[in-house]
Amino acid sequence: MRSDISFNSHGTLCRGWLYRPDDAPAKAPAILMTHGFSTVKEQGLDEFARVFEARGFVVLVFDYRFLGASDGEPRGQILPQTQHDDLRAAMDWLSAQSFVDAERIGLWGTSYSGGHALFFGGLDPRVKAVVAQVPAINLASSLTRMLGREGLANVLALLSADHAARNAAKPAGEIAITAPLGEPCIFPGAQDTWFKQDAPNWVNHTTLESLARMVEYAPASLIELIAPRPLLIIAAQKDALIPIADVRAAFARAGEPKELKEYACGHFDVYPGEKCHAQAAQDAADWFAKYLGPAAD
Repeated sequence: MRSDISFNSHGTLCRGWLYRPDDAPAKAPAILMTHGFSTVKEQGLDEFARVFEARGFVVLVFDYRFLGASDGEPRGQILPQTQHDDLRAAMDWLSAQSFVDAERIGLWGTSYSGGHALFFGGLDPRVKAVVAQVPAINLASSLTRMLGREGLANVLALLSADHAARNAAKPAGEIAITAPLGEPCIFPGAQDTWFKQDAPNWVNHTTLESLARMVEYAPASLIELIAPRPLLIIAAQKDALIPIADVRAAFARAGEPKELKEYACGHFDVYPGEKCHAQAAQDAADWFAKYLGPAAD
């Protein structure tokens, strides 16, 4: 059973979907879910949420401000600290619902929001279990791997020029999320089809300020703070965006209980319709069932 919901985050309305199992107890465990960089809930999150719902969890999926069905301008802007505030507001709303057991709420994030799960999961005591799927670890490291040192230097020069322009009250710069090969964008053209699936409210651009804040963001910097709450990281060994070596190094710093699941696939292969999706959804559901209940079927 899925319904539309909304909540306020610092004066901006965020919108999402709430899933409630038909046979849920009066106080059910819950999972808070969010998507990756620029993406919206229609881009594959429903399939994960329904797996969790079928296991007895209330599930909240929402769009961050500036994205998807949520309010806020400029459209497409993506700032880590702002998204952390939206996560807090979503947790406020979810934990206040009479049918949710506020002592059994898990956090699930993927890609950029997988990084948020590692960062926010260590700071908010209301989070009782974490699943981070193909999570961002250190964005400067990831960009250096994709672009090389010279390429990264060129990006940093562009971002510095944009900051100077904005500081002088000139228009802010934008960059495409995905574009044909050879054109500037956040993600290369090889993933163009995935981003442009059936999600009419997804926008194919973000601000250069968003890229600047991304470069500065090291989501796994607080991973040690998650313990003793349980942490599952789902990683892709052939991930072209998130170096598997970075994932392993971050995981080694995390406290127990923890588990690292590595799949022989790429970054986007964990999403619906791809070869690793069913396993990723099942592993996450098992983790939440183990530590939050209800028990596995």
